[in-house]
Amino acid sequence: MTKRPFLGWFASPSILIAFGITASVLAIVQYSLRAHVPGSIDPGGFTLANFATLWHVAYGLVFLNSLLLCIWTALFALLIGYPLAYAMVRARSLSLRSAILLISLTPLFLGEIVRTYSWMIVLGNRGFLNSVLLQTGLIERPINLMFTMSGVVIALVHFTLPIVVVMLAAALSHIDRNLERAATSLGAGRIRVFLTVTLPLSIPGVVAATSTAFAWTFSAFATPQMIGGGQVQTISTMVYQVGFASFNFPLAASLSLMGLLFAVAVLAIFNTGMRQLERHGAH
Repeated sequence: MTKRPFLGWFASPSILIAFGITASVLAIVQYSLRAHVPGSIDPGGFTLANFATLWHVAYGLVFLNSLLLCIWTALFALLIGYPLAYAMVRARSLSLRSAILLISLTPLFLGEIVRTYSWMIVLGNRGFLNSVLLQTGLIERPINLMFTMSGVVIALVHFTLPIVVVMLAAALSHIDRNLERAATSLGAGRIRVFLTVTLPLSIPGVVAATSTAFAWTFSAFATPQMIGGGQVQTISTMVYQVGFASFNFPLAASLSLMGLLFAVAVLAIFNTGMRQLERHGAH
């Protein structure tokens, strides 16, 4: 029997974190089942009225809006991140690979607030992007990107791109290059080799990267709140408004709990649907 004298020391932080997360979730569940007392931050008795309130059309639109925002962000992050990851893994120049890695990971070096303020400067009506387009004559009037879904998606793609690139690069680096050489020796061109060998074998990385991008976007708060400016409502921003604007903490707790269950359900459905592609990629 192998002795592991330091196992307890290494496992204790994980146990404490798991205990903290469990206690937090239980507190949210308990608050979601309590009644809101107007004019007081203390909850009332137990009730299910908070969950009945969430069936209102306004809250349904918030859930739908959050879903669409996550889908668009994950899709664009995948479309941009896959070529970057492919170039980072397959480029012959070490300097080029290092440059792609550094540029891709740069967003992780910035805080979320700093990164969001930077995008506000870029996307504003008098921001960097509109100024360049106006000076070059490509547009006649500024493009309205602030307080729109498009602006929020652009900022969130920048937020999720590093983790997408890293996951895709890991998947691409584990592909056996001999399989691609075998397809080439049988007469397949570069495009056909990519579509029939490289892309199917990288499906597990695509699934992992897309799922992570979806989860990161779903939990984002500062970017939708500041770039959206209250015009782009998500579950996280709605929880903030209900909890700290109306001080209806029981309803905010029920909304956050349903948001968590909604995210888990969507990811479960997504992963179930992608298993067929993953099995196809394995063959």
